[in-house]
Amino acid sequence: MDDIAERYVRLVLALGNHDSDYVDAYYGPDAWRAEARDDDRTVEQIRAAGDSLIATLEGIAVSGDDSLVVLRKEYLAQQLGALVARAAMLGGRQMTFDEESRALYDATAPTFSERHFADLVDELEQRLLGVGPLPERYQAFRAGYVIPPARLDTVFTAAVGACRDRTMRHVELPESESFVVEYVTDKSWSGYNWYQGNYHSLIQVNTDFPIYIDRALDLACHEGYPGHHVYNVLLEHHLMRGRGWIEFSVYALFSPQSLIAEGSANYGVAVAFPGSERSTFERDTLFPLAGLDPATAERYSQVQGIVDRLDYAGNEAARRYLNGEIDAAQAAQWLERYALFPPDRAQQRVRFFDQYRSYVINYNLGQDLVREWVDAGLGPNPTEDARWRRFAELLASPRLPSGLRP
Repeated sequence: MDDIAERYVRLVLALGNHDSDYVDAYYGPDAWRAEARDDDRTVEQIRAAGDSLIATLEGIAVSGDDSLVVLRKEYLAQQLGALVARAAMLGGRQMTFDEESRALYDATAPTFSERHFADLVDELEQRLLGVGPLPERYQAFRAGYVIPPARLDTVFTAAVGACRDRTMRHVELPESESFVVEYVTDKSWSGYNWYQGNYHSLIQVNTDFPIYIDRALDLACHEGYPGHHVYNVLLEHHLMRGRGWIEFSVYALFSPQSLIAEGSANYGVAVAFPGSERSTFERDTLFPLAGLDPATAERYSQVQGIVDRLDYAGNEAARRYLNGEIDAAQAAQWLERYALFPPDRAQQRVRFFDQYRSYVINYNLGQDLVREWVDAGLGPNPTEDARWRRFAELLASPRLPSGLRP
């Protein structure tokens, strides 16, 4: 499989010539990157090469004595399948939202009715009594929980430190691992981890819009510990360097790996701060650092708990928009009504749909699938350490979304 793995990496780099978002990270041989820049294959030729590799891979027998080797073959097959699908899309193939997510991410998100979200909005109405439309009342409520720009780095640094401390108690990482943080603007996302290889990441935080107090831990855990940074470090350490599996030197963004990456990064917040520990840490540490009143932390957490249940509203907006059932303005209105986004943030999210399309399922569906897989491997009343061990097992293995179902 090593030869197929090398050819897969080269195909990913070649497809990156046609899609600037496709190669999210690469830290393999420099010569391969240089050779890829001169690769003049069309997307159709790349697609055909991917199909050929899949056929070759199917003829390779693997022993069940090493479960990771079995997972490796399945991983390569699905990653190649996603590459073929992405190449076909770049060549003009049209897919529905669900067809695309299945082809690229090995999963489809559940569908919810408009009534489902309307009921949740009604529940929130009872929490935020007042005059005017609920989205406006909610934004007015949240305005009191914005991290002042002058305090943002202090708050985020404290959040990162806590996430790292909790992760390091349970997960062994190479001593040289590290990352740096940059604050940027004019992006369609709120945060991004650009993995550099050699156990190092560049984390960027978008400051285009206000950053609320709950986003500090979300971003610190998701982009850093035990999220993207830890996931990439463990793959590089255990699989790329430890086993010589070169396919883990490249990260194709539009692939099943992204569901594992985004899902584990989202779920990592609950692993690092289980139960009420998150709200307690925010109240006792982050609220004071941000200059916010800790006495209001519990109410804020309760309201956000209801809003979090509206998360799949974003999927529905993307599904309807990308299927051509609604236009960009209607998608933004849906996000304002059922995801409670302010107008400018809703428009930014529609730009995300335009750029990343069905990628949106990887966050919430990914989190749900990762949680299910972790829980399925634990007995009743599991210890905190047992949950961490199960979670770290996922991060250091070539698992696929379809393999996360219990």
